[in-house]
Formats: sequence, C-alpha cells, structure tokens
Amino acid sequence: MTRIKRGYIARRRRTKIRLFASSFRGAHSRLTRTITQQKIRALVSAHRDRGRKKRDFRRLWITRINAAIRKGGVSHSYSKLIHNLYNRRLLLNRKILAQIAISNRNCLYMILNKINPESLPESLPESLPESLPEALKTPQALLRINGGFFYRTS
Repeated sequence: MTRIKRGYIARRRRTKIRLFASSFRGAHSRLTRTITQQKIRALVSAHRDRGRKKRDFRRLWITRINAAIRKGGVSHSYSKLIHNLYNRRLLLNRKILAQIAISNRNCLYMILNKINPESLPESLPESLPESLPEALKTPQALLRINGGFFYRTS
C-alpha cells in the first residue's frame, strides 16, 4: 500500500493559524500547538474586553457629568439629575450628556433649568451669545445642533 502524505492541506491550515499569530512573540508565533492556545486566549480576552470597554466609557461619562454639575454650583448630584430626567421624561443618554457638559455647559444648565428651575446659576443669560436667534436658545434646538437626542414621550 502506498504512503499518503498530508501535504498542502495541513500546511495551508497551519499557515492560516500562523498569520493570526504573526505579531505574537517567541514560540507563540512559531509553534503550531502554542499558537492555537494563544489564539484561543486572545479571542477570549477580546470578547471580555469589549464588554469592559463599554463599562469603562459609561463610568467616564458619569464622572464627567457629575464633575460638570458640581463645578457649576448646581445643587444636583448625578443621581438626582438622572432621577429628575426620567421623571420629566427627558430621555438623554449619558454619552450625549457628557459631550454637552464638556463642549457646551450652558446647554447643560438649560437642561437643568427645564428639570429644576431653582437649581440654575444666575449667570446663564449673559453667557449665551447675543447673535443666537431666540428659536435656537431652547434646549431642544441646542441639542439638535450638538447632535444629541432630545425627545419627550408625552
């Protein structure tokens, strides 16, 4: 009986695995068995860290919102702000709130004024530009300009 060699099929499979691990160091990029173990480990880490990335960004946004609120002298804490937003049915996600807190703090104060009028600092009307039309001085219009999501459910 003739001898059958596993020729190019096995070689092609191993080459494909080696291409995945070409950036690994040492034996992790050269030995087939070690490469497969490292590939599994890398894919597990990537899957885990996709969820961790979402968590980390949410924590960052919450920290930015909280810092902007407290720095402005507003009597809200972060938790009261989110609670009041949901009670008033002003649905804004934390990413957009954090962007507004950094780029346009006046808009954030206008949103806070919508929620709780006595929590607004007195310096807000002078800080808005005079050239801005009255139609654009509403929180809805400013959020539309900033690319935010602003809608009421009732």
